[in-house]
Amino acid sequence: MHITHLSLNNFRSYEHLELPLSKTTQIFVGDNGEGKTNIVEAVMYLALLSSHRTNTDAPLIQLGKESAQIRARVSHENRENLIEIEINNNRANRAKLNQNPLKSTRALTGVVRATCFSPEDLDIVRGDPSERRKFLDQLLLQQNPRISGVIADYEKALRQRNVLLKARAPESSLHPWNEHLVNFGGEVIAARIALLTQLKPHLLASYEKISVKKVPELNYKSSTLDVSEDKTANQAALRAKIREMANQERERGVSLVGPHRDDLLISLGEHPVKGFASHGESWSIVLAMKLASYQLLRLDGASPILILDDVFSELDESRRERLNELSDEVDQTLITVAVANDLPRNITGIRHFVTGGKVTQK
Repeated sequence: MHITHLSLNNFRSYEHLELPLSKTTQIFVGDNGEGKTNIVEAVMYLALLSSHRTNTDAPLIQLGKESAQIRARVSHENRENLIEIEINNNRANRAKLNQNPLKSTRALTGVVRATCFSPEDLDIVRGDPSERRKFLDQLLLQQNPRISGVIADYEKALRQRNVLLKARAPESSLHPWNEHLVNFGGEVIAARIALLTQLKPHLLASYEKISVKKVPELNYKSSTLDVSEDKTANQAALRAKIREMANQERERGVSLVGPHRDDLLISLGEHPVKGFASHGESWSIVLAMKLASYQLLRLDGASPILILDDVFSELDESRRERLNELSDEVDQTLITVAVANDLPRNITGIRHFVTGGKVTQK
């Protein structure tokens, strides 16, 4: 899978950009703040239908504009798709596939697959549980596009339930939203656990190529006991936990049970990475998790686009070379760097220079 042409309008620093791309490594060189990361953010938006850098769409639209557009031609298995997304300030976003309007941008889920590795990914191991949940759900959306509707329905039920809890609504009003939370939540948890089962062998294989000193481990920590890949069993467990926590939820006016309260436990050897791992170990496990994600998505037959956003300056030479080796196996790799000297010595590809929202080749 690779992008043959990317167009941006009023997106971040780009009032208008037309960028032809080829099936090879594309290297974007530019000082910080010049706009190189905005390019790869647009590509990740095509894959995730949201920004991997911000929680809202508003910062993506240029100040004073009502909307931004991302348009891309994506080639996969000798077929080319034209994808168009309009990101709007005051109304729902809109999307087209091959010039045909879609009912929802969600219909584009899975059309573009991409794996991004950036300095912010350290938050996966060092940040709050929300960062680890986001890692799982973003990977899940690409691997299993159908789950996007389940997650959206769960989040809707959660928002409505929290409104009712805060308003101290009667149990009769809460009951239907309890059931929605249980039904969708049980399925989300089952999908996350199944994903971890598939991801673990790829993590072990990836980490062995980076470091062999300790063995990495991933475990799902739920706010509810006895969860598994069985969504029906999860639903029963959630239902029982909601009954148990009913008084506390009413006192606090917020939902205390469900996948929005869960966490991913990441360990090296006998110790959790958070709070125990060194800086180098933290980078190694994050790199291994991203490489494992890439390999998992690749199993489905669509080689994802690989994005390496300003990471080479953070890595030692051996880790740089490992990423360079992977980029040789990928249909298309997009790399951003502030200084060309940070690139691996043997890297090849087309170099673009980014200055003031302008992209040129020299």
